[in-house]
Parts: sequence; C-alpha cells; structure tokens
Amino acid sequence: MKIGEIQEFDHLVIGSGLAGLSSALHLAESGRSVAVVTKREIFECNSRLAQGGVACVVDSLDSFEEHVKDTLEAGAGLCDAGAVRAIVEAGPEAIRELIDLGAKFTTRGDLGYTEDSNEYDLGREGGHHKRRILHAGDITGAELERVMIEAVRSKPNIRIFEYHVAVDLVVSHRLNLGGPNRCFGAYVLDVKNGTIVTMLSATTTIACGGAGKVYLYTSNPDVACGSGVAMAYRAGAKIANMEFIQFHPTILYHPTIRSFLISEALRGEGAVLKCRETRDSEPVEFMQKYHPMKSLAPRDVVARAIDSEMKRTGEECVYLDIRHHDEETLRRRFPNIFAKCLEAGINMAKDLIPVVPAAHFVCGGIKTDVNGESSIQGLFAVGESGCTGLHGANRLASNSLLEALVVPKFAAKEIERKYPLFNAGRPPAEAALNWTTGNATDSDEQVVITHNWDEIRRFMWDYVGIYRTNKRLERAKNRIKMIRKEIEKYYWDFLVTADLVELRNIATVAELIIDCSLLRHESRGLHYNADYPYRDPELECVDTVIQRKL
Repeated sequence: MKIGEIQEFDHLVIGSGLAGLSSALHLAESGRSVAVVTKREIFECNSRLAQGGVACVVDSLDSFEEHVKDTLEAGAGLCDAGAVRAIVEAGPEAIRELIDLGAKFTTRGDLGYTEDSNEYDLGREGGHHKRRILHAGDITGAELERVMIEAVRSKPNIRIFEYHVAVDLVVSHRLNLGGPNRCFGAYVLDVKNGTIVTMLSATTTIACGGAGKVYLYTSNPDVACGSGVAMAYRAGAKIANMEFIQFHPTILYHPTIRSFLISEALRGEGAVLKCRETRDSEPVEFMQKYHPMKSLAPRDVVARAIDSEMKRTGEECVYLDIRHHDEETLRRRFPNIFAKCLEAGINMAKDLIPVVPAAHFVCGGIKTDVNGESSIQGLFAVGESGCTGLHGANRLASNSLLEALVVPKFAAKEIERKYPLFNAGRPPAEAALNWTTGNATDSDEQVVITHNWDEIRRFMWDYVGIYRTNKRLERAKNRIKMIRKEIEKYYWDFLVTADLVELRNIATVAELIIDCSLLRHESRGLHYNADYPYRDPELECVDTVIQRKL
C-alpha cells in the first residue's frame, strides 16, 4: 500500500448526501477550495432514497409554532427547544434556495387538480397535525440530490473524490501537539489505487449519513455504516443519544426485494395498518389500541405496535391498506412505490401491502450545537451524523431533510467567522503525515470480515432492537467487546481495505448504541427497555453523552 501523498484544501467535507453537498455549496460561496470525499459514486447515499419530503411551514394555515410543537412532542422531552425553533424558522428560506437551484416540488396541478393548481401539494405524515410536507412525487430525495449534484459540479472550487473512504481524522492529540484537540483533515483510502491520502484542511465537516447497516434489517443503503460517528468518537469527540434508533414501521416485506421503504406519506393519505388475528382471517385495524392518532401516530409508537402485534399473533408481517384510493390516484401520487409494489405482485389499489419495521434513522450522533460545531475544534457534523438536539428521542417525520438543508448553512457562516484562514494553526505537513502500514500484509482471511459483519448485525437486531431488556443489552455488550478485539487485531495485522474500514466502524457504532442504551435507565421515545418501562421526569432534556478518553 502506497502512502505519503498529501492534498491540501481550505475545507474538507466527508459525505455526498444532501447535508454534505449543501455544506460544500455554502462553503464554496467564500471562494475557498472545498474537497468532497465520498466512498462510492456521488449519488450513493441515504438522502437519495428519501421518499416523503421536506417538512416546512409554507402554508398560511400552518405556523412555526405548530411545527415546533409537533417536533417537541415527537422528541419526547429531549429536544433542544432553541435548536428546534432556529431550524424550523430557517426552513422557508432553505426551500426558496432549493427552488432557485431548480428543484421541482409537486403541485396540485401536477396531480390533476384544477383548483389551486399552482399551490404545492403538501403531504402529512405521522406526528404532524398539519399538512406541511413538500415532496417531489415519492422520490423527493432523488430530486434534491439531482439538483445538488448539478450545482456542486458547476463550482470550479469544489473537487469531488469518488471511491475515497475516510479512515480516521487527523487530530492534534494524535500528532502530539499541545493545546485543545483540533481536527486538521482526514486520512483517506483511495479505493481504486489502494493508497492512503492525507487530506489537510482548515475545517472538516462530517456528513456521512446514518448507521442502518449496523442492523440486520434496514431501509438504508450499504454505505450507511455510521463511519462519521465512529471516526469522531475515535478522535475524542463527544457522542450523544445513540440509544435512539428510529425503526421505520413500514418496509416492504418480500423475499427478494430488500430494504424498500413504503413511505409514511401513504398513511398521511389515509392508509391504515392492519394485522391478521390468525393465518386465514381477514386483517383488521389495530393502531387504535396504541395511540389516539391511530395509524398516524409517531414512528416509535407505530414500530413498537407492529412489533407487538407480530409477536402476539406469530405473523411475519402486518399490512397497509390504501385501497380506498383508485389506481389512477395512487399511480400519480406514488409512482415509484406503485411500480415497486407491482414488481412484487402487489397492486396497491386492490391488494394489501405487507410491511415490517426496519432500522431507519439515528437520532443521536456527534454532539454539536445548532451550527454543527462539535467538541473538537475545526470539526463540524451535519445531517444524520450530527446531534443538534432537533430530533430529541424521536425524529418527527421529514424533519431530517429540513435539518440537512439548514444546518450546513449555519455551519458555513460559523466556519467563515471562526476559521477564515487555512494556515491558521495548521501543523506542518510532515507532522500530519504519520500514517504507517507497519508490518501489515495483504489479508487472506476475508471470511473474518464477513462473519463478524453478519454476527454484529444479527445480535444488534435481536438484543438492541425495538424492544430491549438489561439482559439482552448485557449479552450484546459481551459479544461486541470480543468482536472489537478481533477486529482491532485484524486491523493492525492486515492492510486497510474499504470492507475492513466499514466493519471497524460498524463495530464502534454498535458498541456506542449498546453503551448509551445501558446508561439510560428509563423508556423514552425510541428507546424502550422493559426493565425501565416508564419515562423518568428527572431525565427531561438530559442527553446521554459518551466521550473516549484520550
């Protein structure tokens, strides 16, 4: 493995989802150089799969107060109220900027309505008391990624590095520099050339997305391994609230079509959840037993209800019923979902849709303020990698894309104020170039990576999933400690590969989720522990924070 190459930029962004590309665009406005590192092609990210849309107050019948209230209620007493308000109120301007870039949101006219045809067709999802979800059909994420990629590619001062995997951050404590811990960039694996590149920068923004691949069943793509959180933890950053993993209630249940999300927007348009009491009985509605909002309850409630009904009845799935809409309406409103269901032999207008819960979103992450600034100087985190306090113990539907648009703009302003010069406080290049292969050799034991990957994902699903107990969490902790020792030995014995980097990150994130879960002695939002079934009033607004001792 070749080492020794150094590249220097004013700003480094790790990740090419909506938050990463938004960060790059805002940082580039100053005219400074920006590098965007992404582990595969630029469009391979979680954002691209987002179906529902962007939650934003654009209707005169809605208000910031109501959006804030819905967010705080969903967050179950753990949101940062100041961050919630700042992000919600910045939403309309972020939407206008997107539209100026060329984003096309669905209007009522697009759906065939003649009345108010130029008005946006606002959707409603679980936890929202008003229609406020701007969407582009049912492929909103793909549309926003398209617009952002075009904008980023048009900027001469932004350089994109595809098939480059960030391995670890370059931080002052690793370089034996005095003073507070500061980030100066990252060590990056050039996958195609098999080389390690040292990328130095005045600031580093982590926008690596989620960690769904830590679990056996997930709506996330293969790239969602929690790498940003893992790297930041190893570098000494504070990590918060990793026990709050959102399981999307409705992933298509099918033997060959995996990880396909059935948007919450279906329930916003009246779809009802049903379950069979016996194998041969007609499915019946059940959400009225769990929440006043029934099938439009917040995601944590719905996911636990589905899990409970499946365990109670022994059924392998539950069903969504949206047959009250005709086929033409469903094809117009949900073209992508309708086509995928047809591929599975399901006509949404005539058939029930089989669904199960799956890991979907991490509400915790690298602890930051509302500007995305972490506890390490020069290190920022945006999107799903960061924990601003917006989501609290449970994310309100479609607030994630809003956060991915707004916080990068806040961060860019803070960066321009605090870190205007690349050379300010930067270590000599030779000091940062301390990557070494040591005695590592090429591996002939790929099976170790595959086996550990599968084992982690399975016990995380079984022991640290929707329903937790102390005993299950302790079992998971014992397993992850042993596996992490195996991985670290493997890491030092063999040369770095993309698969090894991802396995190492998955193991780190798994342990963070387990440790945070063990520290929270209550049930709140997405974290349900049968040994502590009630919410503790003394833990209102109290984050679970973990930081590695350096």
